[in-house]
Amino acid sequence: MIEVRILPLARERLLEIWDYTSKKWDDDQADSYVNALISNINDVARDRLLWRAVKEKRMNGAYFVRYRNHYIFFREFAGFIGVISILHENMDIPNRLKEDDAQGS
Repeated sequence: MIEVRILPLARERLLEIWDYTSKKWDDDQADSYVNALISNINDVARDRLLWRAVKEKRMNGAYFVRYRNHYIFFREFAGFIGVISILHENMDIPNRLKEDDAQGS
């Protein structure tokens, strides 16, 4: 199985998701949801059939999977998969993803 790395900006997104979930529900729910997101991220390394290509031309080579209301975006690097962003479905995904990818590259 190929290594999966959650890059710094995606790690920030996970913390934001945890904070939001904790405030809206509670810490246990936040832990549960973020752990499930991380588990889904690790599934990417085990099953390439889950990968969906990002269709934006400027995002060539980027892929995503969906977990509940979030999209997990990643790229394949030499020897590992790098998670570049995790975005909620209600966000302006194209613009936020371009910003996150530019900062993560």
